[in-house]
Amino acid sequence: MARLRLIDRLPVIHQFRQSVGLQRGMLVAGLLLTAFFLVMAIFAPWIAPYSYNQLSVDGQNFGSQQPPSAEHWLGTTVGGYDVLSRTIWGAQTALLVIIVAVVLSIFAGILLGLVSGYFGGWADRTLVVVADAIYAFPTLLLAIVASIAISGGQSGLWGSILSASIAITVVFIPQYFRVVRAETVRVKSEAFVESAKVTGASTWRIMFRHVFRNATRTLPLIFTLNASEAILTLAALGFLGFGIEPTAAADWGYDLNKSLSDVTSGIWWTSIPPGVAIVLVVLGITLIGESLNDLADPRLRARRRTTKKATPADAVAAQQPVTREFMGEVE
Repeated sequence: MARLRLIDRLPVIHQFRQSVGLQRGMLVAGLLLTAFFLVMAIFAPWIAPYSYNQLSVDGQNFGSQQPPSAEHWLGTTVGGYDVLSRTIWGAQTALLVIIVAVVLSIFAGILLGLVSGYFGGWADRTLVVVADAIYAFPTLLLAIVASIAISGGQSGLWGSILSASIAITVVFIPQYFRVVRAETVRVKSEAFVESAKVTGASTWRIMFRHVFRNATRTLPLIFTLNASEAILTLAALGFLGFGIEPTAAADWGYDLNKSLSDVTSGIWWTSIPPGVAIVLVVLGITLIGESLNDLADPRLRARRRTTKKATPADAVAAQQPVTREFMGEVE
């Protein structure tokens, strides 16, 4: 029984059990699309018929711009790569970039947001100004500048992925910083924080045991939105020629860039697969984020109760403020 309750408290599972109707449909569709993307990324070496940079088999070249066939289900690119293999391996590249970029931005953004919001003073004002300046800068242009400054001619797999990830991280840090700082300023004035100070708890214990756990409850929603934005930013960098080299890893944006001339020639198979992959992955992650955001809205929770033919008592209860425990106040 305790194990079931623990599973029900997991973010996605908890929201899934609360959802009904269209909200549940959106969440399920997003989970299925995202799961398909994760399976492709994790099992790419076994699913893809060829490697992402393979140009021949048994000494025979694939050929350039070959139409779909039994050997190449989605044809070949202008560079002679198998389109299906490049599309599948591109999912792995996108997943690696998402993990590195989001983890780095979360770590830096949370740490800076906690310190800035809790201590305040001149350091807080300086960090706010810097974060606002970065946030106001055009995202793609900032990523391009960071990519040029960081890459340093790196063309290896991890060198290219790390440079692209750090370029995206620079864009994401202000988002996590602003959210965590605002929540920290609100939470540090709560009664349970004052009680911890009275009992003699150290500053760092209060920050990471009390404030941290209550100031980061909305991060899963931001994570889903940033994950989709990271894919779009990576694709944009590759499309503009600042992404990952084709010999280092598969990049959907790079493949789209090289297929521009093919579209006018009626060669559709080089551009549609990577384009559809980007759309489906971003759609899946966005559906999850929007569903979780809707399910966190008290007004929509009241609407769900109404759809379940709630009693008058349930309708009144639905209009009441959510409990302090649900809002995330943890001692």
